[in-house]
Amino acid sequence: MSCPLIANASVARVTRVDGCGRPVCGNDNGFVFDCFASLAMNVNSDEGTDVEYKAANGRVCGFKRGCPTFKGYDIELNFFAVSPEFIEITTGSPVVFDYAGKPIGYDSCSIPCNSGFAIELWAEVLGEDVCPEEATSTGAWIYFLMPWVTNGVIGDLEVGSEQVTLQLTGATRAGGKWGTGPYDVVAQNAAGTAGPMLTPIGASCHRRTFITTVAPPAQSCDYQPVLCDAS
Repeated sequence: MSCPLIANASVARVTRVDGCGRPVCGNDNGFVFDCFASLAMNVNSDEGTDVEYKAANGRVCGFKRGCPTFKGYDIELNFFAVSPEFIEITTGSPVVFDYAGKPIGYDSCSIPCNSGFAIELWAEVLGEDVCPEEATSTGAWIYFLMPWVTNGVIGDLEVGSEQVTLQLTGATRAGGKWGTGPYDVVAQNAAGTAGPMLTPIGASCHRRTFITTVAPPAQSCDYQPVLCDAS
């Protein structure tokens, strides 16, 4: 599949990471959802400083273009469902529970800048050859991974006569410890056996994008377990 076309986004998943960008293992550290409008990944960069050598007569003797510095991505996720679990993982806002211990809300407090999360996004692929050779798969998806996002903040909220859309903003970081990840997201062999990424994401990288024949997870309105080696 050399010329995939990206269609609509399908499913997203957030995973709690610790202060070093490692996935946090446990039952209450993941969340899968599909009730969102868009995920923007806006480049944050410094253009660098150009160097120009200009003679007294006005002639330019030499010129060197400044080298841009890539700082990461500023994300903007527009979503609809007010899930306390999702908001707690992405912003660190404390969850409010009912008498049975079920999450029913959250508190908006000061921003805990030491919290972080990873976000994955699956988008459908269009094309004549989207059906892979593996008998175990039913299609193909573009997979986006930003393994370390910090400074998650929920934006302005207005409740009125129209639909309510919330916005989550944050910024990616490099140098995390996601490794190959705790999830099965790519085929491991010609039989289509699902497994983790085949190579770890680089220490200076902020995002990985690839085509996968492993279907995205099903959305859920509850915390999802993160099963990984805590050592």
